[in-house]
Amino acid sequence: MARPPKWRHVEFLPDITYFKPAGVPLRQLDEVVLTVEELEALRLKDLEGLEQEPCAERMNVSRPTFVRIINSARNKVAEALVKGKAIRIEGGTYQFVQSLKCGDCGNEWRQPQDETGKECPECQSTNWTPKRMRRGQRHGHNR
Repeated sequence: MARPPKWRHVEFLPDITYFKPAGVPLRQLDEVVLTVEELEALRLKDLEGLEQEPCAERMNVSRPTFVRIINSARNKVAEALVKGKAIRIEGGTYQFVQSLKCGDCGNEWRQPQDETGKECPECQSTNWTPKRMRRGQRHGHNR
């Protein structure tokens, strides 16, 4: 029996989930489907510029699994660009993770959004706030 897939952590959910070549009617287009975790891998590696190991850690996967995810994502994007296909972003095996900051000790940590018992792992305070990452913005970077 195959092992169930591990939930991949993602910190970004896109507002725009469909891209198509300009000037081509939708009914004439083939499409590729990019999963949410594939988009997250592209964001971390290619937009944030992180090395593979930190990317894998943030996504809660092994480095070889991260490599498979990023290679699949890049292959799909290349296929869409070269062959004039639309890109639809949907699905996958992921769990949204939020960044939190303790108001008492200043500690920052990441935790699945639906996880209960949200206490600071350093001081056990419940005086924390989510660190908001605006959709479409690079995490930790100002423009």
